[in-house]
Amino acid sequence: MIPDVKFYLSLFLRRIHYFLLVFLILATTGVFLAVTLPKVYVAQARLLVESPQIPDDLAASTVRAESYELLRVIQQRLLTRANLLEIARRFDVYEDIGKMSADEIVNDMRNRTRIDIPDRLDRTGLIFISFEAPAAVTASQVANELMTQVLQQNVELRTEVTRQTLDFFENEVARLDSDLAAQGARILEFKLEHKDALPESLEYRRNRVSALQERILQINREFASLTERRARLSELFEQTGRVDLSEASLSPEQRLLRELQGELAAALVIYAPENPRITSLRARIAALEERNRSGPDSGSSELVTAYDLQISDIDGQISFLSEQKEQVEAEMKTLIASIDETPKNAITLGTLERTYENIRTQFNQATEGLSEARTGDRIEALSKGQRIVVIEPASVPESPAAPNRKLIAAAGVAGGMAGGLGLIVLMELLNRSIRRPVELTTALGSKPFMTLPYMTTPGQILKRRLTIAVILLIATISVPLVIYLVHSYVMPIDILMVKLRKMAGL
Repeated sequence: MIPDVKFYLSLFLRRIHYFLLVFLILATTGVFLAVTLPKVYVAQARLLVESPQIPDDLAASTVRAESYELLRVIQQRLLTRANLLEIARRFDVYEDIGKMSADEIVNDMRNRTRIDIPDRLDRTGLIFISFEAPAAVTASQVANELMTQVLQQNVELRTEVTRQTLDFFENEVARLDSDLAAQGARILEFKLEHKDALPESLEYRRNRVSALQERILQINREFASLTERRARLSELFEQTGRVDLSEASLSPEQRLLRELQGELAAALVIYAPENPRITSLRARIAALEERNRSGPDSGSSELVTAYDLQISDIDGQISFLSEQKEQVEAEMKTLIASIDETPKNAITLGTLERTYENIRTQFNQATEGLSEARTGDRIEALSKGQRIVVIEPASVPESPAAPNRKLIAAAGVAGGMAGGLGLIVLMELLNRSIRRPVELTTALGSKPFMTLPYMTTPGQILKRRLTIAVILLIATISVPLVIYLVHSYVMPIDILMVKLRKMAGL
């Protein structure tokens, strides 16, 4: 075991110059970076998302988006290209900003800016805004500027949402009011155009048709009665020459004729038809009837005049009934036509009224929405809704947050040692030459009598050591020099490291 340790120790000493080369390069780089990296100051501001001051069940804001969503929108607005360039130039974040491209400035500003937004499950509502800068004052100024923009953006977003909501409902109410008036005008125009065939008067018109039908029946009965009366009156006048048979209107001959007719009727009850008394009565009656049927005298002229008057009156009534019947039939025809037209009008009117009711419902809903929008706009205008308040603005940091120079230097030294040892191990693993008697015995399969090591002269040893020393000195000087030249004339080391980390996906 001890011979193996001595062998490996001798190998390490033999290749120590490789170890020293890697160690010096990495350690020098780490120490140089620890010394030359610029200071980074971090300033942080703290904000708090407060709940609405007015309960939602009493008066709710029209901003329905969660604070998480609004803060994400604000974050994207803050990290826009134009905003970051404006902040970088206004606060002189970079000393050599004129040599940097816009993309480099924007990417570096985004890497320096950190906005911690509470997630949906975080009920504390704390927001942390921090910024890294080479100068402490610049870090605090930029952090406070970002904090101010968060507050402004929050107010603008919320008021913009409420204003857009209010404008929408105002336009919607005006539009629906106009539609409602136009639909009402169409309904009124339709009702005026079809006022005699509307559904609401259908029952009345049906009852009116029934009444007119009864009136026609009554007219027909009256017409038949007048026609029959006229026929009877004409027949009576032709038989008796009278228009009526009342005692007051009879002449002496007619009264006598009536008496004789009564005596004849009474005598026929007692006597036989051949009785002389019966024969005498019949002769007298025939003579009187002949006289009544003789040419008219002054009395008969009056009877004809009365007959003509009654006939004329009856004819006038019949003519009036005919005209009335025509009017009733015409009205009934119009009513029946309007009744037949009513179902179609009812469908059309129903469609118009349903459209009117739909518009009215939308108008009522829009009016309620407008009232809520005005309340929500007033709440946001007075900052009584959900808001973001400042707990602690960003103060000027007293000490830099980075870099950790001791850690970087220690990492460089540790990395140099690990790299040097790793290089030696790798070289030995790749070396297949025979360096020990045991290896020779294993390779030949037989034990040699003796082995002689390779003998070097003191001059060779000195030359080899001087070469190693020069190489180590050159590496020790050149590595920091190259880093310095890159930092001064190509790109600052801190920005270069950020780019390298990004390329490596770290």
